[in-house]
Amino acid sequence: MAKYTVVISEDALLYDDMEYLCSLPAFSSVLPQSARVHRMRSIYPTITYPCHTTMSTGCYPDRHGVLNNEQTILGEVSSLWEHFHHIVKVPDLFDLAKAAGLRTASVFWPVTGGHPHIDYLVNEYWPQHGEDEVECHLDSGSSPETMEVIRNNAHFNRGRQRQHPWNDQFINGCACEIMRRFTPNLLMVHLGNLDGYRHQAGMRSMKAVQGLHEIDLWLSDMLQALDIAGIRDETNLFIVSDHGQMDVRGSIHPNVLLVRAGLIQLDEAGDIADYKAIAKSTGASCQIYLKDPENREVWNKTKEVLEAACREGVYGIERVYTREETARLERLSGPFSFVLEMNGLFSFGNEWTEPPVRAVDCSDYKLAHATHGYHPDKGPQPTLLAFGPDIRPGALLEQAGIVDIAPTVAHSLGLSMPGVDGRVLTELFR
Repeated sequence: MAKYTVVISEDALLYDDMEYLCSLPAFSSVLPQSARVHRMRSIYPTITYPCHTTMSTGCYPDRHGVLNNEQTILGEVSSLWEHFHHIVKVPDLFDLAKAAGLRTASVFWPVTGGHPHIDYLVNEYWPQHGEDEVECHLDSGSSPETMEVIRNNAHFNRGRQRQHPWNDQFINGCACEIMRRFTPNLLMVHLGNLDGYRHQAGMRSMKAVQGLHEIDLWLSDMLQALDIAGIRDETNLFIVSDHGQMDVRGSIHPNVLLVRAGLIQLDEAGDIADYKAIAKSTGASCQIYLKDPENREVWNKTKEVLEAACREGVYGIERVYTREETARLERLSGPFSFVLEMNGLFSFGNEWTEPPVRAVDCSDYKLAHATHGYHPDKGPQPTLLAFGPDIRPGALLEQAGIVDIAPTVAHSLGLSMPGVDGRVLTELFR
C-alpha cells in the first residue's frame, strides 16, 4: 500500500456539492483518477466532534464516548468545547499508525488535544481564558517543531481566530508546511469554512459557493505540497465530510418548558438554582439529563412533559427518544435519559428564560440559519472522494458510512483496525 495517506475533512461538504466542485480546477484535475462514495451516512447526533471521533476511531458514540461538541456542563447556555483527547475511550488511527512506527500529524482534527501519538499536532483549539491565540497551542500539546509551523502561519489568522476563511487559511498553511517539512505518513486535516458559511447564510447561499472555491484552492495547495515533498505518487488522499446541514426558521429552548413544569428551579436573579431534568443542545437534537436518573417519578414526569410538547406541534419536536431507544437504533448512549429530535424547522438551544421559541441567532452556530445534529437519515448527505496510487479510478459506491472511514484509511496505510464498528471499503482500492 501507499507510504503516505492524507485525510482532509471538509466540514458539511455534501454529495450535492460535488458536481460544482468537479468543475473547479483542483477537483477537476483529480476526478479522472478518483473513486467516490456518493452518500456517507453520518452518526447520531450529526454534529462535528462526535462525527470526527467516529471518523478517526471507526466506532459509534456508544463506544468512543464523545456525545457533543461542548462539554456536558449542565445549566450553561454555552460551554467550553471537548478539545482534549483524554475523553476518547477507544484507540484511533493515530494510535494505530504510531504503534506501527509511522509518523503522524493532525491539523485541527477535533478532540486531539494532548494526544500522545500525534507527532505534529495543531489541535482545533482557541484561547479559553484570554491567552495568546498562537501560544495557546502549547496548552493543547503542540511540540516545539509544530509551534514553529504555527508561528510561521499565524499571519493568516491574526486577530481573526475562528473566523472564516482566515482560520482555514491558517489550517491549510500549517498542514501544507507540515507535509513539506516532515512528510508524515498520516496527516488528517479539518477545514470548517463550508460549515461556517452554511450556518451564517444558509444551505444554498452564495457564501457556500464561495466556500467551494476556497476548498478547491486549498486542495491545490496540498497537491503542490505533496509535489514539493516528492511524495505525491506515493500518497493516497481522502476527502471526507462529517454531516450535512438543513435550513431552519428559529430555535426551541426546552429548558423553558422544564422550568414551567417545575423540573428546573430558578433563583431570584433568574439563574438556575437546582434541577431535576435539564436540556443540553446538540444543535438539531437535544439531550435531556436527569439529576437522579434512577428516580422513576422524575423520569416519568419528564417524559410526559416532553411528549406533550411533541404532540402540541409548536415546539419543533418530532420525536422523543429514550436513551435505550437511541442506543438500540443509533448506537448513541451516555448519561442522558432522553433525546429530542427536531421536526425539520427548528434547532434547539439551552436558554431557560422565556420565551421558548426564538428567531434565528447567528451568534451561536446551533441557532443560526442552517444547522445539523439531527438524525443521520435526514437532509442532504455527506460524501467521500479518494485518489492515489492504490485507489481504483472510477470506483463508485452509492452509500457507506462515516464509521467506515477509519478502517479504510488504516487499510490505505497497510494496517488493519480489528474490532471496530466500520468496515474497509475495499471497493475503492485497486
